[in-house]
Amino acid sequence: MMKATVTTLNAKYIHKSLALRYLKSAALPDHHVTMKEFTIHDEPMTIAGELYKEEPEVIGFSCYIWNIEETIPILSILRKVLPNTLIVLGGPEVTYDADLWMERLPDVDVIVRGEGEDVFKTLLSTVEKGTPLQDVKGITYRQGEHIRSTVPAPKVKLQSLSSPYRFEEDKDELCKRIAYIETSRGCPYTCQFCLSSIEVGVRYFDIDYMKEEITYLMSEGARTFKFLDRTFNINRSYALEMFQFLIKNHLPGTVFQFEVTGDIMRPEVIDFINTHAPPGLFRFEIGVQSTNEETNELIQRRQNFIKLKRTIDNVRDGGKVVQHVDLIAGLPQEDYASFRETFNEVFGLRPDELQLGFLKMLRGTGLRRDAAQFSYQYMDHAPYEMLSNHVLSFQDVLAIKQVEDILEKYWNKHFMDRTIGYLVDEVFKSPFDFFQQFGLYWHDQGFDRIGHQLNDLYKRLSSFLSTVPGLDIRIVEGLMHLDYYSHFKQKPRQSLHQRKPDEDSYYEFVWNTLPRTQTSKRQFFKHACIHPIAFRVDTFEESGQIIEEPSLLVAWYGPEDEQVTFHHCPPPIA
Repeated sequence: MMKATVTTLNAKYIHKSLALRYLKSAALPDHHVTMKEFTIHDEPMTIAGELYKEEPEVIGFSCYIWNIEETIPILSILRKVLPNTLIVLGGPEVTYDADLWMERLPDVDVIVRGEGEDVFKTLLSTVEKGTPLQDVKGITYRQGEHIRSTVPAPKVKLQSLSSPYRFEEDKDELCKRIAYIETSRGCPYTCQFCLSSIEVGVRYFDIDYMKEEITYLMSEGARTFKFLDRTFNINRSYALEMFQFLIKNHLPGTVFQFEVTGDIMRPEVIDFINTHAPPGLFRFEIGVQSTNEETNELIQRRQNFIKLKRTIDNVRDGGKVVQHVDLIAGLPQEDYASFRETFNEVFGLRPDELQLGFLKMLRGTGLRRDAAQFSYQYMDHAPYEMLSNHVLSFQDVLAIKQVEDILEKYWNKHFMDRTIGYLVDEVFKSPFDFFQQFGLYWHDQGFDRIGHQLNDLYKRLSSFLSTVPGLDIRIVEGLMHLDYYSHFKQKPRQSLHQRKPDEDSYYEFVWNTLPRTQTSKRQFFKHACIHPIAFRVDTFEESGQIIEEPSLLVAWYGPEDEQVTFHHCPPPIA
């Protein structure tokens, strides 16, 4: 039997390639296929060495924007050390402009275009028999000095695919990796920046089959599931039935992440989740991208922001689902001022995570085709990120990248939600202005070129705020201490500030002032942190209201609770 290997470079170790498993399962039982996975951080020589040991007659690479440039040096090595091996590329990055890829990469023999399961199996059979490649639909290949392309292959019949989830070699690592799941392929929308807009229609796997596969994966230790469906909730009855199943049958510690379209999410579905789901079981990724109506019209993106806002509000208020919301900078007609407005509108919804990405001019998309219409300049090689367009200069792009940097460090990590909430609501003109001004300061100080620990984040924010005119730093410092103490389950070894000589006396005073508990004085001194602040912590924690009144913040780390509780104590009379 012919020896074939499929491989890819994943973005991180915790990711496992679902594409390789589909290729392997489709090839069985006619062909034995070995899977080899690496990451984009592995050395090309190391990867090539591991693949060389397999002595494959055919080797296939799954290619994406995040790994194509790292894959290319490996191809060159393999061509030299395995001159008779057929090198095949597949995946979304090489499906479009296949002729150009063949011209750029002379070491490649074949490119599989589109869905690869049936095509790759047919290719293996064709190579094994020695019959002409021209009979294989859906490929671009070399014929002497010429590059040939066959007619597109028909779409795969999903019900005919064998399970990609049950390979014996995967069992030991299921508990360590993200389990990728797809219940459908395709997308009903036509957003011109997205590859999914090219495929017409949505196809579904049988829901009972998917339930069986998820149950099996959980029984083998998988706990983090990411659904790859482009719009999981487009079929409302399918989505609701799956939500019901997962709520009823999940195991402790399991998390399921879905990409959903917010403005079509039915209120009754959200109510069901808010009523029945345990907190943290579900994560929703919601793509807003832009709130500029002209921009959305240009990119053929249908979106009702009022309904979308309702969904995000209801999900947030339910407190059950973690929400990750996406924005894209660099879309047509979205200039700096417009993007500022988009950012402020979406940040105002207070999603758990707000990802600020930059438009990537993906091969095959309408925006790449029409790039000249909007004067796009973009990177020549993957990830093809935009550099400027007709309304957004490169300087604007750099400025927004500074916003992205601070957003990721200071909001998405949730190290200081109270502090950032106060600053964006009460101090700065808007959330965008805070992140932009701090981002500029961060860049000018060279902080973007050095590492940072948790304490450094607080110190650098304090340093920036010292430059803000008219700011009552006492309030912010109190909030920063609340946030800092909240981050720990046990009394932190390192203080946020330089202790003053008279602060040790606070412990004796607080011990004698607060209502006594069964805790001994020695235990209290060991497990409490005390710091003077300028407002009442009890009122703020209950209602978010700041009542300016000199106070002592008492952070108590119960030795058995593994959580912190905050208490208010009036300061000693001077």
